Amino acid sequence: MRIAVAGLHTECSTYNPVLAREADFRVLRGPSMLKDQYFDFLTHFPAEFITILHARAIAGGPVARGVYEAWKAEILEGLRQAMPLDGVYLAMHGAMFVEAMFDAEGDFIAAVREVVGPDVIIAASYDLHGNVSQKIVDALDIFSTYRTAPHIDVPDTMRRAVTMLVRALRTGVRPKLAWAPVPVLLPGERTSTQDEPARSFYTRLHEIEEPTGIWDASFQVGYVWADEARATACAVVTGTDKAAMQHAARGLAQDYWDIRTQFVFGMETGSIAECVARAIASPTHPVVLAESGDNPTGGGVGDRAEMLAALIARDAQGVIFAGIADSVATEAAYAAGIGARIALHIGASLDRSSTPVDVEAEVLFLLSTDEPRLREAVVRIGGIDLVLTARRRPFHNIADFTRLGLDPASARIIAVKSGYLSPELGPLANPGIMALSPGVVDQFVERTERHHTPRPSYPFDTDFDFVADVKWSARSA
Repeated sequence: MRIAVAGLHTECSTYNPVLAREADFRVLRGPSMLKDQYFDFLTHFPAEFITILHARAIAGGPVARGVYEAWKAEILEGLRQAMPLDGVYLAMHGAMFVEAMFDAEGDFIAAVREVVGPDVIIAASYDLHGNVSQKIVDALDIFSTYRTAPHIDVPDTMRRAVTMLVRALRTGVRPKLAWAPVPVLLPGERTSTQDEPARSFYTRLHEIEEPTGIWDASFQVGYVWADEARATACAVVTGTDKAAMQHAARGLAQDYWDIRTQFVFGMETGSIAECVARAIASPTHPVVLAESGDNPTGGGVGDRAEMLAALIARDAQGVIFAGIADSVATEAAYAAGIGARIALHIGASLDRSSTPVDVEAEVLFLLSTDEPRLREAVVRIGGIDLVLTARRRPFHNIADFTRLGLDPASARIIAVKSGYLSPELGPLANPGIMALSPGVVDQFVERTERHHTPRPSYPFDTDFDFVADVKWSARSA
């Protein structure tokens, strides 16, 4: 059996003014994909995989239209060259927004379907913060999404999708897709599967699956910072027993609606000023202080300096702040050299709507790299060791700190641009506090402008009723 593999994997806040360009992506092409740890699991399946292109980036702003069109054309041409094919596996995120284009995944997946024709089975794997549309469902045969947030089951989800695809090809059984939208759109920080009620809700998914009738039960929380018509939660079920699938999809959708008001933040929250004060006063440490509104992995810009300003104003000590994206400040640190004291203008270098700070800093560390875009510097401002980066990036793993000569376990406060804490920072937090800070991934989603999001939709609207309804893929007819 011949299976083509491709995908475009990113999450885009429509409120983020910074376009994502080719340099922001990690791009894999051709046979090298099978040697990469992201796709090497494919070698365990009894199939011939024709790997074409996969582009992956951390969340951010809209993808530049020209970049998307070039990759789409390359993938479609790769599919034409690979024909005849038995199947296609698309490794996606599901919340891509392309410059001046709505429903980018719908455009891409429908184009793949048009090239390979109606007889080829297409499977896709998604992030649970992806958004689904009828156009997407109509072009697919198999769907599976993550069941954890933070996402610790990415490899499991990808294997699940490919396992179903190989099963369908070996048995000749063509599965169907059903989905049930739910007018609820909540941020990931209120729907983490580490907390209730999401933990129990997602635990139930595998209990719904029945090998002969329901192959996969998935649920999309959706991506709240995309103002799109497809931005909504939904159940998606892959299987062969239409009655069982309809019952499962409707039940999941209705149950999610019924618990919508129970979703709350899993950490202590407050304004920047309140959270900084609590962190400084904490008798235990390290306090992990998450700046949620500027979180790069949620689609934030990553260049805001309000949290830094608050820490400086309170003369906070023993702080590691990782980090702020500011290429000019980073280059200034490299030009000055380790040990130098320099004046720095920090923040608002990508999104001019925020407030920068002007400080005097000592250069402590410069990451050795031949690529200027990968430069990272550590500078000391009073009691704060601040990481400056030439590019947008998160600091979620311990190695992100230690490679810069920083020991997060010894800090009194670790400030990061994050929402819910990563699996490595979470256990370190003593305690974890999340600042509901300003930014393009504002946790106060009710105050974000909505021009395209379906209405009524919770929590933007609260006084309306809902009864779940199941929709089918056009291919399920």
